[in-house]
Amino acid sequence: MKRMALASWVAVAAGIGAALASGGGGGQAPTSEEVTLAVGTDTLYGTLEQPVRNVQVPLVILLSGSGPTDRDGNTIFLAGKNNSLKMLADSLARRGIATLRYDKRGVGRSMRTARSESELRVTTYADDAAAWVEQYRGDPRYSKLVLLGHSEGALIGTLAAKQGNVDGLVLVSGAGRPARVILHEQLSRAAPPDLQKKSDEILDSLQAGHDVTAVPPQLLALYRPSVQGYVRSWLAIDPAGEVRRLTIPTLVVQGTTDIQVSVADAESLAAARKGIDKVIVKGMNHVLKSTSTDPQVQLASYSDSTLALAPGVVAPIARFVQSVKGR
Repeated sequence: MKRMALASWVAVAAGIGAALASGGGGGQAPTSEEVTLAVGTDTLYGTLEQPVRNVQVPLVILLSGSGPTDRDGNTIFLAGKNNSLKMLADSLARRGIATLRYDKRGVGRSMRTARSESELRVTTYADDAAAWVEQYRGDPRYSKLVLLGHSEGALIGTLAAKQGNVDGLVLVSGAGRPARVILHEQLSRAAPPDLQKKSDEILDSLQAGHDVTAVPPQLLALYRPSVQGYVRSWLAIDPAGEVRRLTIPTLVVQGTTDIQVSVADAESLAAARKGIDKVIVKGMNHVLKSTSTDPQVQLASYSDSTLALAPGVVAPIARFVQSVKGR
């Protein structure tokens, strides 16, 4: 099966084409174990990372971004690894917070659970996230359960949270405006006018419920026929509108040098309803590293696991998780 690109294709379109970061907090090194989730006849694989403590602790389930992005935050589209989600998990564990991160369908160890691209929808991944929640909801080791979604994972987490049994939600580098707006904006920075016009026409057709057979080669990563059903399901969702329907504590985190998602998206999510916390991390890019907006610097950061997480991203997440009331 071909890998889905979706929002992560923008890294290529925009020219983006071994130490763990502690992020502060100290403490003993966490322990980790491989865990599984049975979904019908399928099995998903993940890593459960535990702080070294003999008391109940919060559990945060990390949801990765779009396309073939694995549990650690890495994609096969780029050489090297950034390990952003692995770093985040380790940093939270050192602050007394357990984490679960997993390979979604068709990625990493969960490769065998891949469905045909034509069958996939945004809700496919949201349902899987909700199933992980159900598996650990009653686990006596945990005092509360929080979903943390990164990039497209923020949307997946929002939809999964609607199914209940979640105490809090963290949206990191997540789009806050409809997909059509985001895609138009991103292409305007990377594609010639004629290609952007064609992309807009394709989006109009898909949003109207029509399949598109004539797709320019440059846009096949996003609009190939087999993935159009998924794109159509994505176009139908207003992220801020979905957040508005939730009542659980929510934190929005966004970096100022992110060239895939903007501070405007964070503002849209935070304004969805009263009481949402917002943290803007100066100099943080889409993979949670400190960089400028220079394309070459950004490219290097997407493949460099020696770069620490941006200062200012771990502490507010940890504080928020600890502040959330368990059930």
